[in-house]
Amino acid sequence: MPEFRIAAESRTEFGKGAARRLRRGSKVPAVLYGHGNATTHVSLPEHDLMLALKHPNVLLELDLESGKQLALPKAVQRDPVRLTLEHVDLVIVTRGERVSVEVPLRVTGTPGSGGILDLAHTTINVEASATAIPSEIVVDLDRAEPGTAVHAGDLALSDGVTLLLDPETLVVHVLAPQAEVVEAEVSEGAEGEAETPAEAATAEEA
Repeated sequence: MPEFRIAAESRTEFGKGAARRLRRGSKVPAVLYGHGNATTHVSLPEHDLMLALKHPNVLLELDLESGKQLALPKAVQRDPVRLTLEHVDLVIVTRGERVSVEVPLRVTGTPGSGGILDLAHTTINVEASATAIPSEIVVDLDRAEPGTAVHAGDLALSDGVTLLLDPETLVVHVLAPQAEVVEAEVSEGAEGEAETPAEAATAEEA
């Protein structure tokens, strides 16, 4: 997993006005907490933080006045229109510590026979070392036929990564092409139609 080193500055001013002043200076307000420590209020350089957050579950090494501290992003607030960073919650971690995280699921390949992918989960909940969180979990469904189903227990996980989902949880499956589904429904409907008395009488006269 990627690890980014970022300079963090302590902040003593709070509230919307103080946050706006920080953002005008290309800084992002953040809080750092966990491991029984008092919450620390810091500001982080916006550009460096945006680069780091392009990676899921990125591990941040913060350069604080008190020393270095490892942290994982817990919650990220963005402006809904400009998508700029508004605020970040960071949770303290240590090397070797195991943490619970949501890892993105990526499906590769093209199903066979025109099959359509139906993704039931876009992320998978796992437990892993804070310094060895997988960036993604890959499922290859190239040429998989309609009806193929992948459950959480079928996923290939890296060494040291533990699945926290029920192994029987459906993750992704391959559906039949829409045209085939409609055609099958029409066919079943036609076979199930019963003749009305008038239709039966007409048939006998013929």
